[in-house]
Amino acid sequence: MKVRDVVRWRMAGLLLAVLVIVGLPYAVTLSNTHGTQKAVGWVIHSNAIKALTYQIAYVVRDSDAAAYRLLAGDGNDLTRQRAQRAGNEAPGLLQQLRAMTSDNADQQVQIGALETNVNGHITLMNQALSRLQQADTAGARQSLRDAGDLFKINAPISSIVQNEDSLLRDRQAAAGRESFNTTTVLATTALAQLVLLIIIVITSERQIGRRLVAETRESRAELRSQLILQAVREPIALFDENLQSLMANTAFCELYGLDPDQRSQPLAQMGQGAWSDTVLLQRLTDVLLRDRELWDYDMIQRTVDGVDRHVVINARRLQQEDASMPALLLTVSDVTARALVEQQVNELNRQLEGKVTQVSDVNRELEAFSYSVSHDLRAPLRHIAGFARKLEHHLGERIDEKGRHHIEVITSSAQRMALLIDDLLVFSRLGRGALRLQAVDMQSMVDEARALAESGIGDRRIVWTVAPLPMVIGDENMLRTVWQNLLGNAVKYTGQCEVARIEVSVERQRNGDYEFTVADNGAGFDMQYADKLFGVFQRLHRPSEFPGNGIGLANVRRIVVRHGGRVWAEGEMGQGARFHFSLPAVDLAGART
Repeated sequence: MKVRDVVRWRMAGLLLAVLVIVGLPYAVTLSNTHGTQKAVGWVIHSNAIKALTYQIAYVVRDSDAAAYRLLAGDGNDLTRQRAQRAGNEAPGLLQQLRAMTSDNADQQVQIGALETNVNGHITLMNQALSRLQQADTAGARQSLRDAGDLFKINAPISSIVQNEDSLLRDRQAAAGRESFNTTTVLATTALAQLVLLIIIVITSERQIGRRLVAETRESRAELRSQLILQAVREPIALFDENLQSLMANTAFCELYGLDPDQRSQPLAQMGQGAWSDTVLLQRLTDVLLRDRELWDYDMIQRTVDGVDRHVVINARRLQQEDASMPALLLTVSDVTARALVEQQVNELNRQLEGKVTQVSDVNRELEAFSYSVSHDLRAPLRHIAGFARKLEHHLGERIDEKGRHHIEVITSSAQRMALLIDDLLVFSRLGRGALRLQAVDMQSMVDEARALAESGIGDRRIVWTVAPLPMVIGDENMLRTVWQNLLGNAVKYTGQCEVARIEVSVERQRNGDYEFTVADNGAGFDMQYADKLFGVFQRLHRPSEFPGNGIGLANVRRIVVRHGGRVWAEGEMGQGARFHFSLPAVDLAGART
């Protein structure tokens, strides 16, 4: 344990001893006084309860007397008000009485009985007054008699008063016992005071000597701290509430040309105007006055060496132990080299943004060109197909087999060209339309694509393995196209397998994205041509082996990329293929549209 901690604990013990010597008798006396005050308070409280109880009885009886006077023919306004007094005042007085005895369950029971009789009494009294207004004197008299006979209040009143008197006697007896205990404690305390005084005198002498040793060690520790502060190469300074310097290390003095031996220099005059910025001075003042920390304040300062330096300033308020006013701790970091690097990076970013804009413009022009060409090619194809049919119809039976073959080739080629144009239009549309983001159930999406892929396979045998798939955020129609192309290709390229096996799975990547995989045991492909799989009209198999236009996987890549993911494939000739694509597992509001 450190010397300072030892001194602190001994000081705490000394203070505790003084507290016991001085405070314990005071506490006992105070407790006795409080006990007396509490007893007086209970007496006042009991008298108040009894007075309130008697007041309730008085109000009810006064209303009875007024009602009988009304019955006798005294019908002035004052008498009527007295007759109605019980109904107006008694409920509030009963509620007040119940609140004053809320800590006494027995009294609550007695008050409940009193409340029942008073309410019944008031009800019959109101009935009597109502009959009296109807000139039913006999009925009114009978109601008043019933109120006095059926709902008597004398017994509950007496019970409440007797209960309160009993409580008061018990409390007075407890106060007497407490007074005896207080006398005993005071005698014991006097003896303890004498013992503690002897202990204090002995320990005080020892503590004084040890404190002197501790102060010497503390002075040496403070000196070491000063040496460490001066050795730090980052400029550090301490200022008072008026921004006058209290201390500055060597790095601060060298940077701003200060004399280390000169004390109390104003901050605004340091460094030949380097700190003359009014906004910065106001911010530093706010740190002192409002305890607001200043973090990473950037500015350009011309230091005493005539160089413009990019510095970062941090400041916070410190409460000094030996002073009532706070101090300002100021640190300065020279980030000129870092600022130059950031400037170069920003310039490169601007150049990159320009390149990206150029690429985007080129892509938009290519998409517009593809869309325009696709539309312009439709009219010639319709003419070719139409005139081929007219030629066949015109020749009729005169056409030979060779001519018929030529016409069929023209017609089928026109149809294939039309399909290629349609696929090109779809590809172009996928790059231009806006994403309509919503929650998409990938499980139902796979089931739908699987049913569509199996619709034209006849009696082929396919074994499906589909893992539980999650919900993602994306464009439902576009993701449907992804699954239809991938599962359709899996069914198509397993056409030569006796038993086709297709597996759909998902894994969670480290960054939280979902990685979906469609694997099959079909024809596969040579990995050296894998980069051609996702190109437009790129095919690795002859159309006679597997039909298709070579644009489905290009659509898959464009859709996945627009959703912020990526797509890739793995395969081996005759051993099947595995197609992977990833999708972010979070809100895709920031995805490219």
